[in-house]
Amino acid sequence: MTTKKEELSLLKKLEKMAVLNDPINPDLYKKFDVKRGLRNANGTGVLVGLTRIGDVVGYEMKDGEKIAIPGKLIYRGYNVEDLISDAEENKQFGYEQCAYLLLFGELPNKTQLETFSRYLGECRSLPSNFTEDMIMKAPSNDIMNKIARGVLASYSYDPDPEDRSIGNIVKQCVQLIARFSTLAAYGYQAKRRYYDNKSMFIHNPKPELSTAENFLRLIRSDKQYSRLEAETLDLALILHAEHGGGNNSSLTVHVVSSADTDTYSSIAAAVGSLKGRRHGGANIKVVEMMDDIKKNVKNWTNENEIKAYLTKIAKKEAFDKTGLIYGMGHAVYTVSDPREVLLKKKAKDLAKEKGAMDEFYLYDTIERLAPDIVTEVHHSDKKVCANVDFYSGFVYTMLNIPRELFTPIFAISRIAGWSAHRIEEVISGGRIYRPAYKNVCDERKFIPLAKR
Repeated sequence: MTTKKEELSLLKKLEKMAVLNDPINPDLYKKFDVKRGLRNANGTGVLVGLTRIGDVVGYEMKDGEKIAIPGKLIYRGYNVEDLISDAEENKQFGYEQCAYLLLFGELPNKTQLETFSRYLGECRSLPSNFTEDMIMKAPSNDIMNKIARGVLASYSYDPDPEDRSIGNIVKQCVQLIARFSTLAAYGYQAKRRYYDNKSMFIHNPKPELSTAENFLRLIRSDKQYSRLEAETLDLALILHAEHGGGNNSSLTVHVVSSADTDTYSSIAAAVGSLKGRRHGGANIKVVEMMDDIKKNVKNWTNENEIKAYLTKIAKKEAFDKTGLIYGMGHAVYTVSDPREVLLKKKAKDLAKEKGAMDEFYLYDTIERLAPDIVTEVHHSDKKVCANVDFYSGFVYTMLNIPRELFTPIFAISRIAGWSAHRIEEVISGGRIYRPAYKNVCDERKFIPLAKR
């Protein structure tokens, strides 16, 4: 039997071989005109598909020239700002209407919205014994992993999981939209008990409550929340629900669905994508960076001191020494990220309620100073702006939401967009994704095992 020492030695040798034999000369990407990461040389995405679901607008054409404009986020042809304004004017939570629009391509009337919201509420509870058997008996230290496993486990509780009819896929997607907040909240409770040695509290979701209200209720021991807290989380859910077909997790849904697999496999793959630190985990990096800044900048109102430390971060002399000022820059938005603009307004209201205005003004100052520092230090002519991740972690912190739930909240929101893309791919896709990879390994003469 292999000893622990022998195992470690073997793995070290295997690691060394992998590192030695897998690198590819960066010059080859240019030689063969390879679009690394499906991106063009200017950073824009390679056009690989068509969608009617969402659009991310950062430029407009004028006299044949691409001009940067304030960003716009479009859901099914409607500006997301109008969806949010409509919810505010009607004093209602807007995520449910947003999910309906993304899924079905039309705005619901009052009766349709009430019926849909009621059905969502009825589906929030997990199937019988699911919590005990699928969550509590196999807890995970990472809640995104628990959500992915919960999605795959849902296959076993579906009486007809392989039915690819659109009606059945719609049912599966609506049930997953409803249950994601419960999966995340219960996964968090299991983590508290088994990994953090803290008390666990399991509350039942209430069908009459919105997604935002239910989630806050489920993660708090006293089940209490203010109207402003729920409105702020609802806004974050709307803003994260969709971001075009090209974002990594939505593309994952298209790719996996194109193979003609089941809904649960497709959505679980998207959760795995979003779990990545280059995708859904970005707001945690912002909060960690802000922790570092707050420790090292003594006077939060001194712009010169703040600027000096941001410059050190950009020069790879401080924080994680990557040279990145997290929360700054986006692949499409350059003048402004509309999600950041809308969330910042709510963040200020919440900061007033929570007595966190000093911290809000620190964020605001960094938002003003960082773009010029990035441009100057990195000698870049690309204009950058704050993205939604810059304020979302701050907002979640003010809502007393633990950091391990930041990315799961993204998933609770984005499941609506993923579901819409899943349905769209099944209806309109028609071909399995099969991009090409250029083989750059030289052909070698085979050496028989006896002679090696």
